[in-house]
Amino acid sequence: MSDTLWWQHGVVYQIYPRSFQDSNGDGIGDLEGIRRRLDHLCWLGVDAVWISPVFPSPMADFGYDIADYRGIDPIFGTIEDFDRLLAEAHARGLKVILDFVPNHTSDRHPWFLESRTSRESPYRDWYIWHDPAPGGGPPNNWLANFGGSGWEFDAPTGQYYFHSFLKVQPDLNWRNPAVCRAMYDALRFWLDRGVDGFRVDVIWLLVKDDRFRDNPPNPAWQPHEASINRLLQVYSADRPETLEVVEEMRAVLDEYEERVLIGEIYLPLERLMAYYGRDMKGAQLPFNFQLIFTAWNAAAIARIVAEYEAALPPGGWPNWVLGNHDQKRIASRVGRGGARLAAMLLLTLRGTPTLYYGDELGLENVAIPPDRAQDPWERNEPGLGLGRDPARTPMPWDAGENAGFTTGRPWLPLNEDRAERNVASLSADPDSLPHLYRHLIALRRGHAALSTGDYVSVATEGEVLAFERRRGGVRLLVALNFAQSPARLALPGDVAGADLLLSTQPGRDTAPVTAEWQLGPEEGVVLALR
Repeated sequence: MSDTLWWQHGVVYQIYPRSFQDSNGDGIGDLEGIRRRLDHLCWLGVDAVWISPVFPSPMADFGYDIADYRGIDPIFGTIEDFDRLLAEAHARGLKVILDFVPNHTSDRHPWFLESRTSRESPYRDWYIWHDPAPGGGPPNNWLANFGGSGWEFDAPTGQYYFHSFLKVQPDLNWRNPAVCRAMYDALRFWLDRGVDGFRVDVIWLLVKDDRFRDNPPNPAWQPHEASINRLLQVYSADRPETLEVVEEMRAVLDEYEERVLIGEIYLPLERLMAYYGRDMKGAQLPFNFQLIFTAWNAAAIARIVAEYEAALPPGGWPNWVLGNHDQKRIASRVGRGGARLAAMLLLTLRGTPTLYYGDELGLENVAIPPDRAQDPWERNEPGLGLGRDPARTPMPWDAGENAGFTTGRPWLPLNEDRAERNVASLSADPDSLPHLYRHLIALRRGHAALSTGDYVSVATEGEVLAFERRRGGVRLLVALNFAQSPARLALPGDVAGADLLLSTQPGRDTAPVTAEWQLGPEEGVVLALR
């Protein structure tokens, strides 16, 4: 792998820290808990851990409302706990990626507290303030992602401030050079401590229209959808100046050796590609979420992979995501059988894969009683199924009380099948899903064709998606049967045969593969062609 960087050939594992491991009995996961569970990540074989926000915060949006970019919230521990975790992760060969939230702060951040003291405050222009509309009311029609207007009136100063999310999350003004300098210095604070990179939250929202024009209506919006979709965010998102900011962030990381900038970007494919930047000086990995939203069938997935590969700019490195803290669990979207197939798809496509904690166990969405709901989006827009709590529930480690997650009351309910679906039980079963993830990651590490080789499409037949990964004369065929019935697999006509390297189906016979071979229902295989 000497010809690629760690973030190109490696596998990233996302941890939602509130839910990974509690070490002090308060029912909330913490940094010490993550440190104690590093061996699980090493057992899986992942290369890097991305940790969702752990900075000081009032927790209105569970860490995505930051009150201090240079500290650790006491809920998660201390800066010394972080340094210890970072050192032990590095000692095990694991990289550490932090979640950086630059679009907005908490309304309790000292910058905002000072900003709202008066219109003459030196920090006033650090946020987006605007006079009311001529007839009164919000300056324009921009909406908040969590429901309602994006503008909040501040009576003492007689102006509105803009918030892309909750009203307690005021947006920073990235047109102000002082904001840029302060945020870049915050990045350097963590880079100097040894952090290996950042996943940047809602990076495409950073810059807003300087003329504050109304967003146009979305003709495709349906009442059952989130209210933010009522308008097309033409003027409150993805402004041209945003790319300049991304390139400046990347320049900060380039002051250090082998650091990675990952951007959270929910945009159409052609706009996503722009975030690689001019001459590949933007985000190294603009997150590619297409697998989360596409139909779960061979034809649809073959199409999006082909379109994505074709759209990549020269030098752009691909990446794939199947789950995260904002989306439904994989197993709930595609079923238990589909979850095994999804693991093979994610870990054999060309590019950097990101796993979400618990997906290696086949965790499903957990039903959250109304009185246990925590997510502010669910509370603001009830009844639309927008709540993200079901995919953020605690990691089940064993069959003991509270599944080994905490000695207290878990902040969210545990999965009902935790007595069987937990790390200890499944790790003891060689046919289990975590073992499949482990074998797939080991296969990637052992075969450069899988981790860094070329992607070559093979004609899709029915519900069988097939593609090759090639490097240095080595050809590996990946075939995935999305049907719940057996399907024929035809080997490429220019090969003499193939050897089975791995199947998602436990106990699959390892006899040589012939020209006419059958895949089982929802079975995926990796074959070495010869």
